[in-house]
Amino acid sequence: MNEMTPPNAATATTLKDWETDQEVRWCPGCGDYAILKAVQRTLPQLRADPANTVFVSGIGCSSRFPYYIESYGFHTIHGRAPAFATGIKLANPELDVWMVTGDGDGLSIGGNHLMHILRRNVNLQILLFNNEIYGLTKGQYSPTSRVGTTTPSTPLGSVDAPANPCAFALGAGARFVARGFDVSKNLPDVLVAAHAHQGAAFIEIFQNCVVYNKDVFEAFASPKGAEDRQLWLTHGEPMLFGSEKSCGIKGLRLDPESFSLKVVEVPPSDSGADWQAAGVLVHNARNRTLAHMLVEMPFGAFPMALGVIYDHPAATFEAGIIAERAKASEGKDSSLARLLAKGQTWTVSGTAADPI
Repeated sequence: MNEMTPPNAATATTLKDWETDQEVRWCPGCGDYAILKAVQRTLPQLRADPANTVFVSGIGCSSRFPYYIESYGFHTIHGRAPAFATGIKLANPELDVWMVTGDGDGLSIGGNHLMHILRRNVNLQILLFNNEIYGLTKGQYSPTSRVGTTTPSTPLGSVDAPANPCAFALGAGARFVARGFDVSKNLPDVLVAAHAHQGAAFIEIFQNCVVYNKDVFEAFASPKGAEDRQLWLTHGEPMLFGSEKSCGIKGLRLDPESFSLKVVEVPPSDSGADWQAAGVLVHNARNRTLAHMLVEMPFGAFPMALGVIYDHPAATFEAGIIAERAKASEGKDSSLARLLAKGQTWTVSGTAADPI
């Protein structure tokens, strides 16, 4: 924190306070613009302080993010943003740390680092922009590219089974997992929920790469008919999607024989859709088993699960470190001078003229 900005002086901010004087340099139409604006609009709602906020990124199109947020920031190296973010949070746990990465940066060379920041439960927000392609390095296939994706590095189509970012996060022990997409009006609400969570909050954000993977998410992200293809989850609310104007109201119920989710039609009633009669599940964001089922639903046969999928707080990594340090120093002399003089010491005297 610099001397020109006193602590907590900027808790009431506007979008303009979070915009920098830097030219935003992404391809025209890139989904990153929408995500940037969503974050800049959300930060004043959180009453975040620019002098107490840090954005950390790795390498890739998404990792230009710190240049465009008027706060402190680190544009680090490929896949290592979690290591830097962890160090920053441990050095000053009072900082509000946001980490920005991409499907290539976070799930290829950075997969090991991402796994550890999640399992340790460092108290920060992790935004993973997923465009299912390497955009910065000219369109090679990425860890999340679909089978058959044709790119300069896979001219005959990718044969790799793609990684599922949210399933990865849950498997690594993440306590908060959510999904959104770049132009969604609900993305700020997801960001608010992530910020409220105490611990590592992981958000996968589907992002349209207009140059190398254009409209790959159009099947569910398109506004037309979105209610039939998007399932926005709310804790304590039935998992319903669709509308009477289109294909009717539908929901998810648990098939007890296969112990898997199943799409069911919801019959109408005098008071609305009778979801209880259809056996539709109520979303429980604390149920990890349910979260795994939701993130692994194949799109097409099922809607795309969006919003807060899992939210079950636990003790944070830095809280454990602080408690450990306090215990280790309890009753100990904190004077560095006395520590250096403790035990056997020697005093070297003499002048430069004395022989060696």
